[in-house]
Amino acid sequence: MRRRHAWWAALLAGALFCGFSGWTYAQTRADGDLAHARARDSALTAARRHIALLNTMDGKDVRASLRAWTNAAEGPLADELRRTGDDSAKALEQEGTSTRAAVTDAAVVALDTRAGTAKVIATVRVEVTERGGKSTTDRKRFEAGLDDKGAGWKLSSLTAVPVAAE
Repeated sequence: MRRRHAWWAALLAGALFCGFSGWTYAQTRADGDLAHARARDSALTAARRHIALLNTMDGKDVRASLRAWTNAAEGPLADELRRTGDDSAKALEQEGTSTRAAVTDAAVVALDTRAGTAKVIATVRVEVTERGGKSTTDRKRFEAGLDDKGAGWKLSSLTAVPVAAE
């Protein structure tokens, strides 16, 4: 008889634990802080990808690189890329230089989920390969504005941040 009561007590305790766990999980899914953190992470991921993309150029297929740049941008930045695209393509095709960029560090410094805007700072390592094969590495810092108009985060601005002289 004791064993039977012990089993019922264990079953009841398990059911209570499962119920409490489910209720707690439901509460966190609706948590505003969690939604804000998800938006921040999403903006940061998109910023890293788009900043690297806008610093990468295939010297053998400049027009494809410029199309990718335009797809990663919206608003004033996309307008500027479209406006200068043909002139930029001609100059870059003549030069023949390729670049490959990687964001080495980035952080969201401002996020407004209601307006769908974010500001990110990033450091970028750019490997530059000239047509003749000579390679160099450059390090840059950027401040980027992002907008989310419903189709995901895209760059609305990208500004180089000068390194202060010490």
